[in-house]
Amino acid sequence: MVLFKIIDILFLAYTIMLFVRVFSSWIPEWQNSQVIRFIAFYTDPYLRVFRQLIPPLGMMDISPIIAFFCLQLIQGVFKWILFQIIH
Repeated sequence: MVLFKIIDILFLAYTIMLFVRVFSSWIPEWQNSQVIRFIAFYTDPYLRVFRQLIPPLGMMDISPIIAFFCLQLIQGVFKWILFQIIH
């Protein structure tokens, strides 16, 4: 179904944006890039929720891992609700 494909594409695009944002945090030179600032504008509010709930473990911040997992869960729930509405 086309609507499910659109949802998959949108969630994939956001997942890629999250990945780029997390990866860019390891490369300080990228922080001033216009592309990274654009991505940060849309991903940081989502990541901030998890960073407030899950403290870093020493030098390791596992909140993005949980954020990726939750995004996949949200996608599944969203598609399930849509499926229930359509059928």
